[in-house]
Amino acid sequence: QVQLVESGGGMVQAGGSLRLSCAASGRTFTNYAMGWFRQAPGKEREFVAAISGSGRNSWYADSVKGRFTIDRDNAKNTVYLQMDSLNPEDTAVYYCAADNQPYVRSRDYQYDYWGQGTQDTVSS
Repeated sequence: QVQLVESGGGMVQAGGSLRLSCAASGRTFTNYAMGWFRQAPGKEREFVAAISGSGRNSWYADSVKGRFTIDRDNAKNTVYLQMDSLNPEDTAVYYCAADNQPYVRSRDYQYDYWGQGTQDTVSS
């Protein structure tokens, strides 16, 4: 079993930045690819970014490519999402997820463990 706890969400103006963290506890962290997903009001949950267990490979949704960066510190069992150039369309609840295998994937049903979510609001 893996427990995930997100932090770092909040409110920011358009053009600003936020950095999300997700601390994992449980089994060997490098065995898990990690992903970030988000869900805006009235919309389905969507993929944002994922990173392999080693941290060498990452994958981004087109909507965030060039603005968001995912990375991980395996010594701290933590994955991060740096979000820059934020716009109101990025407003959502952001979820951290762990995939019980080390390669990047983008479908939410492929992930086995989920955090509680953190609200990020971008005002215009």
